[in-house]
Amino acid sequence: MATKLLVGLGNPGPKYQWTRHNAGFLVLDRLAQQAGIPVTRKAFSGLYGEGGWLGERLLLLKPQTFMNLSGHAVGEALRFHKLSLTDLIVIHDDLDIPFGKVKVKEGGGHGGHNGLRSLGQMLGSGAYLRVRVGIGRPLHGDAADYVLSGYDKEEMAQLPLLLDGVVDLVGMLLTEGVPKTMSLCNNRDFLAG
Repeated sequence: MATKLLVGLGNPGPKYQWTRHNAGFLVLDRLAQQAGIPVTRKAFSGLYGEGGWLGERLLLLKPQTFMNLSGHAVGEALRFHKLSLTDLIVIHDDLDIPFGKVKVKEGGGHGGHNGLRSLGQMLGSGAYLRVRVGIGRPLHGDAADYVLSGYDKEEMAQLPLLLDGVVDLVGMLLTEGVPKTMSLCNNRDFLAG
């Protein structure tokens, strides 16, 4: 049974719970609920849980370091479990993808995302799998303010459908592999059902 470290990126605390920047936390919470893996243990500078799902051993981690220090938590967990970057899947928000779309990407830079920047600094590489959850760009105003703002009413109504879709996508990654998942999911509208 393979072991995968699934990391959802976000900021800790109720103030940030329903903000766009916490898309990674929201997906990981939904996955944990569906897989029956509580993410409640304090470990690796985060909230952590482990269990089996779809024939894989999953380690679920929500860093509690705030976004721009996420790499510390991820590095600790990888070292402790003696895992490589090929065992890592990071779920995070992405401004360059519209709300309702999700893209799987292997490797790459940080694209201005402070959580990914921290991972790159701590891990020495960006060569890991990412699940990029679209939050769209603001029409006006500052991107930093936008990512820390809450989902609007319409988005909140659609969020459960989106989160279930992303959990299904992660399941497909684990069972079908990266190429098939990318071909089936990277241009799909997850709000269309």
